[in-house]
Amino acid sequence: MAIDTEPVDQVIRLFAEESRVRAFAAVALGAGTPAAVARTAGLSARDTAVALHRLGEQGVVVEQADGALEVAYGLFKDYARRAPAEEAPVPEERVLRAFVRGGRLVRLPAQWSRKKRVLEHIAEQTFAPGVDYPERVVDEKLRAWCEDSDAIDHVTLRRYLVDLHHLRRSAGVYRRPAVGGASGELSCG
Repeated sequence: MAIDTEPVDQVIRLFAEESRVRAFAAVALGAGTPAAVARTAGLSARDTAVALHRLGEQGVVVEQADGALEVAYGLFKDYARRAPAEEAPVPEERVLRAFVRGGRLVRLPAQWSRKKRVLEHIAEQTFAPGVDYPERVVDEKLRAWCEDSDAIDHVTLRRYLVDLHHLRRSAGVYRRPAVGGASGELSCG
């Protein structure tokens, strides 16, 4: 189900204008009338009226039955509940810098998406696609990534690479699948 982000985008654009931010803050701090908002925000009467009008149009500031101005906190809660709960993507180079230094794995990330990216990087940097590697060679290459680390060992690293299909294993021989597809010659086992 697609979420309509247009109302949220409109609210974000609403706060791109300083006078509206100041008027909103004044209301949030308890200024309940346009005159009190103008005093608290340090705005002219005209700027206050324009800002309050725009804030009211978007429903972020509402007028109560007694005429007092109030922030529509429920609107923000509703927007927060409807927003996708996705983590902002972290640039790949930042992830790698955090967990790989000097050709060594410092530690594996706890977050699964970052862990998969680091493991993919290790596979790409260590094994050529379509080349057969005996288990002893795979272990040597992975030990080099784990030197000086108590956080990870080559056996765990090898298991992750096999489980994520970065390496295929058959009869003690490992192969990184060709780029763009998995090699059918070796089975994961």
